[in-house]
Amino acid sequence: MHTLRLRSTALAAGLLLASASLLSAQTQVTIPPIDFSGVIYSNYQYRTDIRAKDFNKFDVERIYLTFRMPAGERASIRVTTDVYQQQTPGSDAYYQGWALRLKYAYLQYNYLNGTAANWTAVARMGMVHTVIVDEEELFWPRWIAQTDLERAGLFNSADVGLATLITMPNKFGEIYAAVENGPGYTSRELDRFKDPQLRLTLTPLANSRNKLLTTFMLSPWYYKGAVASRFVASAPPPVTNGPVGSGLDRDRWGILAGIRDPRLTLAAQYTQFKGESENGANTVGSPRVVVDSTGHIASGFVIVKPLAFYDTTYSRLGLIARYDKVTTNTNTSPEPSYHVFIGGLIFDISRRAQLSLDYQEQLPNSNPANLGGINQPLKTYFLHIVANF
Repeated sequence: MHTLRLRSTALAAGLLLASASLLSAQTQVTIPPIDFSGVIYSNYQYRTDIRAKDFNKFDVERIYLTFRMPAGERASIRVTTDVYQQQTPGSDAYYQGWALRLKYAYLQYNYLNGTAANWTAVARMGMVHTVIVDEEELFWPRWIAQTDLERAGLFNSADVGLATLITMPNKFGEIYAAVENGPGYTSRELDRFKDPQLRLTLTPLANSRNKLLTTFMLSPWYYKGAVASRFVASAPPPVTNGPVGSGLDRDRWGILAGIRDPRLTLAAQYTQFKGESENGANTVGSPRVVVDSTGHIASGFVIVKPLAFYDTTYSRLGLIARYDKVTTNTNTSPEPSYHVFIGGLIFDISRRAQLSLDYQEQLPNSNPANLGGINQPLKTYFLHIVANF
């Protein structure tokens, strides 16, 4: 009898464990995989211009942390945090160190998965890419300096809005279109105006037998921008001339062309931009006056690893050079302009880390009195280091 009871107890325990295991298997939750990556920009800089002669510092310029994960069938998310150093006067009054903000944060839906003649397309909503900056960064290393458009204050690399990326078949290129707030990811929305933008990227030689020519790319793009008047909420007459509801133009358009090979990167971009600003106090005695400023930027850069053309084992050392000419207003005579020059050496520490020794200058070319805060020379020597992980 005692043996029978023990056997009954053991059988009941086994059935209980089996039931618990089955229940656990049925209720087990699968956690989607998280793709985590990042990049660190750091540098040492030494200035030689008269504005801050002999000033030098070690700096951690940027840390980007990117998280990607699926969000159901055909959907995914991307979140990229931007750890940056406070450097804008006023913004660093409380804390003069490093702050955290979002750069990219969007939901992506793959609404075309190559089913229609191998076309693919995705839609994104949230904090998404602007029309051209990330495309130019395929050629120019952001960790050495901002692109010509960012440096001139024409663009941010991201903004809040809705975008679509359509990839054409046979490696022929892609189409990027977006409607975004306008001020960029560093600011909340400030007015009612939205900025539509479009880029067409063509790679007509992608199937060529010449490896250097397969990377040739041509990207015309257009950005239709507007910002609100500073008198949008002004007092009614007779105190002022009344509120101004129309926007001020902030248009940009251009074309980017280049090739991108491990041995040679060569690219050039021409950009036209139109901006409007306001003078006066919007009163009878000091009426509002719209000032039109139209300018252009011509930029070219090259990264070459000369020894790699002869022996791929010597592909770590490279030379880099860039020249931007910025004409800030073609409606004045003489036309105010300045140039940016960057030149130096790049060395690959590993497959995911690089350093550069480079010199950067920003100097006025003409009419420096009309260039505002950029009429003084800026000359700096850098040791840059980037690490991807």
